[in-house]
Amino acid sequence: MNIDILINDVRWSDLDAGSLFESFIVAVLDHQGLADWQVEVSVLATNDPEIAALNESFRAKAQPTNVLSWPAKDLAAAQEGELPTKPSADPDGSIPLGDIALSYDTCVREAADMAKPAQDHMCHLVVHGTLHLLGYDHVRDLDATLMQGIETEILGKMGLDDPYRR
Repeated sequence: MNIDILINDVRWSDLDAGSLFESFIVAVLDHQGLADWQVEVSVLATNDPEIAALNESFRAKAQPTNVLSWPAKDLAAAQEGELPTKPSADPDGSIPLGDIALSYDTCVREAADMAKPAQDHMCHLVVHGTLHLLGYDHVRDLDATLMQGIETEILGKMGLDDPYRR
C-alpha cells in the first residue's frame, strides 16, 4: 500500500494529519477488502485559495470546497444502488486509485457550523473522498444512501459518530 500525503498548509501538521488520514484511508480499504492490495492514493492537505484554484480548473467552480477527488479509473456502478466495480491491478501489480485534496479552512468552517469536532469532520471527508476513488457517488438517491451507510459504518469502527445525524 502506498499512501502519499502532501501537507501544503502548516495547520494540517498541527493535527498530525498525515498519520490520521492514512489510518482512515486504510480503514476504507480494509472495509472494501483491499487492505492487502498494492493500492496507491495521494492526498493533498491544503487551504481555501489552493483548493478554489483546483475546483475552478477541474470543475469550473471558482470557489473553495471541502474535498475534491480524482479517481484514476471510472469504477462507478452503471445502475443506481449497485456496488461499484472493484479496481483491478495494472500490469506491475499496482492499483492506482487516484488523488484527494482537502481544504483546512473549509473543513474547520463546516465543522464549526455543524458544532462537530474539526478533526472528526476532516476524517469523514477523507473517508468520503476515498470512497469516491473507489467509484462510490451520491448524485442519485440510492447511491447516496449506499455511500452514506458505508461512511457511517467505517467511521463508527474508527470511534466517530454518524456524520449525517444532526
